[in-house]
Amino acid sequence: MVDLSEQEIEGVRALLSAKERPATLEARRARLDDVASVDGVAPDIEFIPAEVAGCPAEWSLAPGSDATKVLLYFHGGGYSSGSIRSHRGMVSETGRAAGIRTLALAYRLAPENPFPAALDDAYAAFSFLLDQGIPANRIAIGGDSAGGGLSLALMIRLRDAGMPLPACAWLVSPWVDLEMTGASIETKATVDPLISRVYLEGLAANYLAGKSALDPLVSPLHADLAGLPSVLVQVGTAETLLDDAVRIVERFGSADVRATLETWPHMIHAWPLWSKRLTSGRQAIDSAGTFIAGHLAL
Repeated sequence: MVDLSEQEIEGVRALLSAKERPATLEARRARLDDVASVDGVAPDIEFIPAEVAGCPAEWSLAPGSDATKVLLYFHGGGYSSGSIRSHRGMVSETGRAAGIRTLALAYRLAPENPFPAALDDAYAAFSFLLDQGIPANRIAIGGDSAGGGLSLALMIRLRDAGMPLPACAWLVSPWVDLEMTGASIETKATVDPLISRVYLEGLAANYLAGKSALDPLVSPLHADLAGLPSVLVQVGTAETLLDDAVRIVERFGSADVRATLETWPHMIHAWPLWSKRLTSGRQAIDSAGTFIAGHLAL
Protein backbone atom coordinates (compact mmCIF):
# COMPACT_ATOMS: atom_id res chain seq x y z
CA MET A 1 0.00 0.00 0.00
CA VAL A 2 1.31 3.44 -0.96
CA ASP A 3 1.12 5.81 2.01
CA LEU A 4 0.11 9.47 1.88
CA SER A 5 3.66 10.81 1.99
CA GLU A 6 4.62 8.76 -1.06
CA GLN A 7 1.57 9.97 -2.97
CA GLU A 8 2.21 13.60 -2.10
CA ILE A 9 5.91 13.55 -2.95
CA GLU A 10 5.12 12.11 -6.37
CA GLY A 11 3.27 15.34 -7.10
CA VAL A 12 6.39 17.35 -6.26
CA ARG A 13 8.50 15.05 -8.39
CA ALA A 14 6.12 15.72 -11.29
CA LEU A 15 6.49 19.45 -10.72
CA LEU A 16 10.27 19.20 -10.79
CA SER A 17 10.36 16.98 -13.88
CA ALA A 18 7.97 19.14 -15.91
CA LYS A 19 10.95 21.06 -17.27
CA GLU A 20 14.50 19.88 -17.84
CA ARG A 21 17.27 21.49 -15.80
CA PRO A 22 18.41 24.52 -17.86
CA ALA A 23 21.92 24.71 -19.22
CA THR A 24 22.77 28.27 -18.15
CA LEU A 25 23.22 29.51 -14.60
CA GLU A 26 20.87 32.42 -15.16
CA ALA A 27 18.11 30.06 -16.29
CA ARG A 28 18.78 27.68 -13.40
CA ARG A 29 18.41 30.53 -10.95
CA ALA A 30 15.09 31.52 -12.51
CA ARG A 31 13.85 27.92 -12.50
CA LEU A 32 14.60 27.42 -8.80
CA ASP A 33 12.79 30.64 -7.95
CA ASP A 34 9.79 29.48 -9.98
CA VAL A 35 9.46 25.88 -8.78
CA ALA A 36 10.20 26.65 -5.13
CA SER A 37 7.73 29.54 -4.91
CA VAL A 38 4.95 27.93 -6.94
CA ASP A 39 2.56 27.74 -3.97
CA GLY A 40 2.98 31.36 -2.88
CA VAL A 41 2.82 32.65 0.68
CA ALA A 42 0.13 33.09 3.31
CA PRO A 43 -1.75 36.41 2.99
CA ASP A 44 -1.61 37.17 6.72
CA ILE A 45 2.18 37.37 7.00
CA GLU A 46 3.84 40.79 6.89
CA PHE A 47 6.94 41.05 4.70
CA ILE A 48 9.29 44.03 4.97
CA PRO A 49 12.25 44.43 2.59
CA ALA A 50 15.57 45.42 4.11
CA GLU A 51 19.25 45.76 3.34
CA VAL A 52 21.84 44.14 5.57
CA ALA A 53 25.54 44.78 5.01
CA GLY A 54 24.87 45.66 1.38
CA CYS A 55 22.79 42.52 0.73
CA PRO A 56 19.04 42.42 0.10
CA ALA A 57 17.14 40.92 3.01
CA GLU A 58 13.55 40.46 4.11
CA TRP A 59 11.79 40.42 7.46
CA SER A 60 8.66 38.35 7.95
CA LEU A 61 6.24 38.36 10.85
CA ALA A 62 3.15 36.21 11.29
CA PRO A 63 0.26 37.46 13.43
CA GLY A 64 0.89 37.03 17.15
CA SER A 65 4.61 36.34 16.75
CA ASP A 66 7.30 37.84 18.99
CA ALA A 67 9.30 40.40 17.01
CA THR A 68 12.05 40.44 19.66
CA LYS A 69 13.13 36.92 18.68
CA VAL A 70 14.56 36.17 15.22
CA LEU A 71 15.31 33.26 12.91
CA LEU A 72 18.17 34.31 10.63
CA TYR A 73 17.82 32.17 7.50
CA PHE A 74 20.25 31.32 4.69
CA HIS A 75 18.66 29.79 1.58
CA GLY A 76 19.92 26.78 -0.31
CA GLY A 77 20.88 26.57 -3.96
CA GLY A 78 24.45 25.29 -3.95
CA TYR A 79 25.87 28.75 -3.20
CA SER A 80 25.05 29.59 -6.84
CA SER A 81 21.26 30.03 -6.86
CA GLY A 82 18.31 30.40 -4.52
CA SER A 83 16.90 33.66 -3.23
CA ILE A 84 14.54 35.34 -0.82
CA ARG A 85 11.73 34.61 -3.27
CA SER A 86 12.44 30.88 -3.60
CA HIS A 87 12.41 30.33 0.17
CA ARG A 88 9.87 32.94 1.28
CA GLY A 89 7.11 30.44 2.04
CA MET A 90 9.32 27.99 3.94
CA VAL A 91 11.00 30.71 6.00
CA SER A 92 7.86 32.64 6.90
CA GLU A 93 5.91 29.52 7.88
CA THR A 94 8.77 28.41 10.12
CA GLY A 95 8.66 31.82 11.76
CA ARG A 96 4.95 31.30 12.34
CA ALA A 97 5.55 27.82 13.78
CA ALA A 98 8.20 29.18 16.16
CA GLY A 99 6.17 32.29 16.98
CA ILE A 100 9.03 34.65 16.04
CA ARG A 101 10.20 37.09 13.38
CA THR A 102 12.44 35.94 10.53
CA LEU A 103 15.21 37.62 8.57
CA ALA A 104 16.07 36.01 5.22
CA LEU A 105 19.38 37.07 3.67
CA ALA A 106 20.20 37.16 -0.05
CA TYR A 107 23.92 36.57 0.42
CA ARG A 108 26.26 36.99 -2.55
CA LEU A 109 26.31 34.03 -4.94
CA ALA A 110 29.06 32.12 -6.75
CA PRO A 111 30.69 32.02 -9.22
CA GLU A 112 30.54 35.82 -9.28
CA ASN A 113 31.32 35.88 -5.55
CA PRO A 114 33.08 32.68 -4.44
CA PHE A 115 34.06 31.64 -0.90
CA PRO A 116 34.26 33.38 1.53
CA ALA A 117 31.76 35.99 0.25
CA ALA A 118 28.65 34.13 1.46
CA LEU A 119 30.23 33.48 4.87
CA ASP A 120 31.28 37.12 5.18
CA ASP A 121 27.69 38.15 4.45
CA ALA A 122 26.30 35.67 6.98
CA TYR A 123 28.70 36.94 9.64
CA ALA A 124 27.71 40.53 8.87
CA ALA A 125 24.01 39.66 9.11
CA PHE A 126 24.43 38.07 12.55
CA SER A 127 26.45 41.08 13.69
CA PHE A 128 23.68 43.33 12.33
CA LEU A 129 21.12 41.62 14.58
CA LEU A 130 23.37 42.06 17.60
CA ASP A 131 23.81 45.73 16.71
CA GLN A 132 20.02 46.05 16.55
CA GLY A 133 19.94 45.12 20.23
CA ILE A 134 18.74 41.53 19.74
CA PRO A 135 20.74 39.33 22.12
CA ALA A 136 22.31 36.15 20.75
CA ASN A 137 20.15 33.98 23.02
CA ARG A 138 17.10 35.31 21.16
CA ILE A 139 18.51 34.45 17.72
CA ALA A 140 18.24 31.11 15.91
CA ILE A 141 19.98 30.49 12.63
CA GLY A 142 18.93 28.10 9.91
CA GLY A 143 19.40 27.05 6.34
CA ASP A 144 18.81 24.28 3.85
CA SER A 145 21.34 22.55 1.61
CA ALA A 146 24.21 25.02 1.07
CA GLY A 147 22.45 27.32 3.51
CA GLY A 148 22.71 24.56 6.11
CA GLY A 149 26.44 24.29 5.55
CA LEU A 150 26.70 28.07 5.67
CA SER A 151 24.82 28.16 8.99
CA LEU A 152 27.28 25.71 10.48
CA ALA A 153 30.30 27.56 9.06
CA LEU A 154 28.94 30.78 10.57
CA MET A 155 28.72 29.24 14.04
CA ILE A 156 32.30 27.98 13.75
CA ARG A 157 33.53 31.42 12.69
CA LEU A 158 31.60 33.14 15.48
CA ARG A 159 33.02 30.74 18.08
CA ASP A 160 36.57 31.16 16.83
CA ALA A 161 36.19 34.96 16.86
CA GLY A 162 34.97 34.94 20.46
CA MET A 163 31.57 36.24 19.39
CA PRO A 164 28.27 35.31 21.06
CA LEU A 165 26.67 32.22 19.54
CA PRO A 166 23.03 31.84 18.49
CA ALA A 167 20.70 29.94 20.76
CA CYS A 168 20.33 27.06 18.30
CA ALA A 169 20.55 26.08 14.65
CA TRP A 170 18.17 24.34 12.25
CA LEU A 171 19.74 22.54 9.30
CA VAL A 172 17.62 21.03 6.50
CA SER A 173 19.31 18.65 4.05
CA PRO A 174 22.66 20.29 4.89
CA TRP A 175 25.54 20.18 2.41
CA VAL A 176 28.57 19.87 4.69
CA ASP A 177 31.01 17.90 2.52
CA LEU A 178 32.01 19.57 -0.74
CA GLU A 179 34.24 16.58 -1.55
CA MET A 180 31.05 14.49 -1.89
CA THR A 181 32.44 11.46 -0.08
CA GLY A 182 29.16 10.23 1.41
CA ALA A 183 27.97 6.85 0.15
CA SER A 184 24.43 8.15 -0.41
CA ILE A 185 25.70 10.29 -3.30
CA GLU A 186 25.66 7.01 -5.21
CA THR A 187 23.13 4.85 -3.35
CA LYS A 188 20.36 7.47 -3.56
CA ALA A 189 21.22 8.69 -7.06
CA THR A 190 18.27 6.93 -8.70
CA VAL A 191 15.66 8.38 -6.31
CA ASP A 192 16.90 11.95 -5.81
CA PRO A 193 15.31 14.20 -8.48
CA LEU A 194 17.34 17.28 -7.56
CA ILE A 195 20.91 16.53 -6.54
CA SER A 196 23.53 14.42 -8.34
CA ARG A 197 27.30 14.10 -8.03
CA VAL A 198 27.94 15.85 -11.35
CA TYR A 199 25.64 18.71 -10.39
CA LEU A 200 27.30 19.10 -6.97
CA GLU A 201 30.77 19.03 -8.51
CA GLY A 202 29.88 21.99 -10.68
CA LEU A 203 28.43 23.90 -7.74
CA ALA A 204 31.46 23.16 -5.58
CA ALA A 205 33.81 24.38 -8.31
CA ASN A 206 31.84 27.63 -8.53
CA TYR A 207 32.04 28.22 -4.79
CA LEU A 208 35.60 27.06 -4.17
CA ALA A 209 37.23 28.89 -7.09
CA GLY A 210 40.36 26.78 -6.67
CA LYS A 211 40.36 26.63 -2.87
CA SER A 212 40.40 23.34 -0.97
CA ALA A 213 37.18 21.52 -0.17
CA LEU A 214 38.88 20.39 3.04
CA ASP A 215 38.65 23.87 4.57
CA PRO A 216 36.34 23.41 7.59
CA LEU A 217 34.55 26.66 6.75
CA VAL A 218 33.71 25.17 3.35
CA SER A 219 33.08 21.59 4.47
CA PRO A 220 32.11 21.74 8.16
CA LEU A 221 32.23 17.94 8.27
CA HIS A 222 35.98 18.47 8.84
CA ALA A 223 35.57 21.16 11.51
CA ASP A 224 36.05 21.12 15.26
CA LEU A 225 32.43 21.41 16.39
CA ALA A 226 33.05 21.67 20.14
CA GLY A 227 31.16 24.37 21.98
CA LEU A 228 28.45 24.90 19.38
CA PRO A 229 24.79 25.32 20.41
CA SER A 230 22.05 22.73 20.02
CA VAL A 231 21.21 21.70 16.47
CA LEU A 232 18.22 20.13 14.74
CA VAL A 233 19.10 18.33 11.49
CA GLN A 234 16.30 17.23 9.15
CA VAL A 235 16.87 15.12 6.04
CA GLY A 236 14.81 13.09 3.61
CA THR A 237 15.52 9.43 3.00
CA ALA A 238 15.30 9.92 -0.78
CA GLU A 239 18.17 12.35 -1.18
CA THR A 240 21.80 12.00 -2.10
CA LEU A 241 22.86 14.22 0.81
CA LEU A 242 21.41 11.81 3.38
CA ASP A 243 24.90 10.82 4.51
CA ASP A 244 25.94 14.45 4.97
CA ALA A 245 23.21 14.80 7.58
CA VAL A 246 23.94 11.48 9.27
CA ARG A 247 27.69 12.08 9.42
CA ILE A 248 27.47 15.65 10.72
CA VAL A 249 25.19 14.52 13.55
CA GLU A 250 27.74 11.84 14.40
CA ARG A 251 30.42 14.55 14.44
CA PHE A 252 28.26 16.66 16.75
CA GLY A 253 28.00 13.72 19.10
CA SER A 254 31.74 13.22 19.12
CA ALA A 255 32.12 16.91 20.02
CA ASP A 256 29.58 16.73 22.87
CA VAL A 257 27.14 18.99 21.04
CA ARG A 258 23.46 18.28 21.58
CA ALA A 259 22.03 17.34 18.18
CA THR A 260 18.78 15.83 16.97
CA LEU A 261 18.52 14.00 13.65
CA GLU A 262 15.13 13.62 11.97
CA THR A 263 14.94 11.38 8.91
CA TRP A 264 11.75 11.80 6.89
CA PRO A 265 10.68 8.76 4.83
CA HIS A 266 10.33 9.24 1.06
CA MET A 267 11.18 12.95 1.27
CA ILE A 268 13.48 14.58 -1.27
CA HIS A 269 16.04 17.35 -0.91
CA ALA A 270 14.73 20.42 0.96
CA TRP A 271 11.14 19.13 0.86
CA PRO A 272 9.73 21.75 3.29
CA LEU A 273 9.90 24.18 0.37
CA TRP A 274 6.68 22.52 -0.81
CA SER A 275 4.98 22.29 2.59
CA LYS A 276 1.64 23.47 1.21
CA ARG A 277 1.35 20.21 -0.74
CA LEU A 278 3.34 17.92 1.58
CA THR A 279 2.05 16.76 4.94
CA SER A 280 5.63 15.82 5.83
CA GLY A 281 6.72 19.33 4.89
CA ARG A 282 4.24 20.91 7.29
CA GLN A 283 5.17 18.45 10.01
CA ALA A 284 8.89 19.15 9.55
CA ILE A 285 8.27 22.90 9.82
CA ASP A 286 6.15 22.39 12.93
CA SER A 287 8.92 20.29 14.47
CA ALA A 288 11.48 22.96 13.63
CA GLY A 289 9.25 25.65 15.10
CA THR A 290 8.92 23.73 18.36
CA PHE A 291 12.68 23.17 18.50
CA ILE A 292 13.50 26.82 17.87
CA ALA A 293 10.90 28.16 20.29
CA GLY A 294 12.20 25.84 22.98
CA HIS A 295 15.73 27.19 22.73
CA LEU A 296 15.23 30.95 22.57
CA ALA A 297 15.45 32.95 25.78
CA LEU A 298 12.24 34.33 27.28
